[in-house]
Amino acid sequence: MLKKVVLATAMMVTFAHMPALAKSNNSCGKASWYALHTKTASGERMKPMELTAAHPSLKFGTKIKVVNKRNGKSVIVRVNDRGPFTHGRVLDISKGAAQHIGMVSSGVSSVCYEIVSR
Repeated sequence: MLKKVVLATAMMVTFAHMPALAKSNNSCGKASWYALHTKTASGERMKPMELTAAHPSLKFGTKIKVVNKRNGKSVIVRVNDRGPFTHGRVLDISKGAAQHIGMVSSGVSSVCYEIVSR
């Protein structure tokens, strides 16, 4: 009985500390773009004109559709990095992806995203 209680408690603690974005297939919030030439958290070199994104917890290789709420434009990106590291943002996308959805000049935009494939 004690083992079941401990296991159940451990499971509740694990799920309680998971980021809310990881529990859902979609989310909305602020996104920014970046164009570095450093290595990403996945180990690949960042290529600013490729359609990639940084997300705090989605598995590398996950494809997500990102929609700019201001103009309705969308792009499909592949998660290959971790971030964003600025409070209140849900995604960092590459400059190439930002150009597709018309947010280069603003730098930050309200977006919604959904997982296309894992």
